[in-house]
Amino acid sequence: MKIWRTFLKNEGGMVINIKKVKRYPLEKRESKVSINMLVTPDKKNLIKCMPDVLAGKNFKEVVKRIISAKKNKKPVIFMFGAHVIKCGLSRIVIDLMKKNVITAVSTNGASIIHDFELAYTGKTSEDVAIQLKKGEFGMSLETGKYINGAVKEGAKRNLGLGETIGNMINNKKLKFHRDSIFANAYNLKIPATVHAGIGTDIIYQHPECDGASWGKTSYNDFIKLTDIITKLEGGVVLNFGSAVILPEVFLKSLNLARNLGHKVNNFTACNFDMNYQYRAAENIVSRPTGGSGFYFIGHHEIMLPLLYHSLLTFL
Repeated sequence: MKIWRTFLKNEGGMVINIKKVKRYPLEKRESKVSINMLVTPDKKNLIKCMPDVLAGKNFKEVVKRIISAKKNKKPVIFMFGAHVIKCGLSRIVIDLMKKNVITAVSTNGASIIHDFELAYTGKTSEDVAIQLKKGEFGMSLETGKYINGAVKEGAKRNLGLGETIGNMINNKKLKFHRDSIFANAYNLKIPATVHAGIGTDIIYQHPECDGASWGKTSYNDFIKLTDIITKLEGGVVLNFGSAVILPEVFLKSLNLARNLGHKVNNFTACNFDMNYQYRAAENIVSRPTGGSGFYFIGHHEIMLPLLYHSLLTFL
């Protein structure tokens, strides 16, 4: 047994003497984690509870850059999918606009539907499976009538789609208009751009729909977003949950801005989503920044409040 514990034979029959193993003092070894990296629980300061490790370090860096952009009066563009509204986060977005943190919002066509319905009746998001069986999915009268009517009027006035919806919700003083992202953006004079994909939303099923009006107002918003991006140097662009439309629109707007001679090279790009999305990773995080952007994976209903309260520490 003594021989067995001291010597091991390998497959070639050679003897390994474990007692001859070379070791070194732990104190002399280079280590990735130190006692200084441990966070101390802090009830008042959420950001202090995040360690300077991996995603925690990156998250704190993004918060720092957003605050820096605000102080230096640089754009902070908040791009988002409709799920942000459906998760009950509208008031957080609105408060960040009121605090002059978010300087522009950009989204897809579904967002104006959910924003309008919440403002009109205080509820939104139907059961698609049930409604689809009856051929009634997306067929609510007021949604089709009010939104399509507003878009026609907006096209006549050569407005953008986001401004059109914000103007309508605000002017009609819908019951819950104070909780509308677009009405608040309109009142705060914050650019709100909406990038429609014809046929992707329920609104195009209604008899009041005019495709030309949607095309004109949404295209106006593409130009408006490009104008915002020409000033993005030193700023921040955030994308919460738009997997396809906003990543594609952002890339083209950025390219157009650069093509027209604007310097838009040094900015922070960050994507938040509940899983990895190829287009968002490439078109927002990687390609525009040379691979130096940030990507955080987590549910919007957790990540946006986390970002909000982290920002409050510095406001």
